Amino acid sequence: MALTEIDHLTDEMADCTDNCLEAAQACEWCADACADEGGDMAQCIRLCRDVADLTTLHARFMARNSNYSADLAEVCAGACEECAEECDRHDAEHCQVCADVLRECAETCRNMASA
Repeated sequence: MALTEIDHLTDEMADCTDNCLEAAQACEWCADACADEGGDMAQCIRLCRDVADLTTLHARFMARNSNYSADLAEVCAGACEECAEECDRHDAEHCQVCADVLRECAETCRNMASA
């Protein structure tokens, strides 16, 4: 079943769900790669793990048409932006890719919340 078949999902919600799931994957990859690098990556790992959990929770809330989806969208957007800023501090490719994905996720979360 495609997301478009879930009848209560608006276009904004469908885009947000896609981007939240992509952000979760990017964050899990980034956190794992940062753990392998050692050094001063603790904050990046923590933020990536938080964002991965928040974005998957938000995708689940949208799927069930929760009344809390818009509130959680704002939380997700803020966490994505904070994590993207942290990832930008590191030169590693996984951090740079993650930051790009997170900025897009933050934008679609804000669009979903304001729709």
